[in-house]
Amino acid sequence: MTDETIPIVMFLGLTIVFVALFWFRYRARREMQETFRIALDKGHELTPEIIDRLGHPKASKDKDLRLGVIWMAIAVGLVLCGFAVPDPSGHALRGILAGAAFPFAIGIAYMILYGFTERGQ
Repeated sequence: MTDETIPIVMFLGLTIVFVALFWFRYRARREMQETFRIALDKGHELTPEIIDRLGHPKASKDKDLRLGVIWMAIAVGLVLCGFAVPDPSGHALRGILAGAAFPFAIGIAYMILYGFTERGQ
């Protein structure tokens, strides 16, 4: 791969990820509207509580824990990549460690939020 194609592939990859994200969100909304239409065509009454529950499903109580683990795993992966880079001066390792501090801090914040949630126990 030439040096010019690396940024092109990176931006194409990011574009594909965002397009897929928006496409799947659009599809979910369209399917929800179809569900409402079918229910109304069959004569079912849709109360505001049902619409709110179907349109906004209740988040899992362990969501913060899962997100915290994912962010911390990203940080650990970055640190491991930093150790894999052959750089005798150590500048690459310090840069990657600095970059890994952000997802690590986000993971810690999610873990703290998980500690404050009531899980009905």
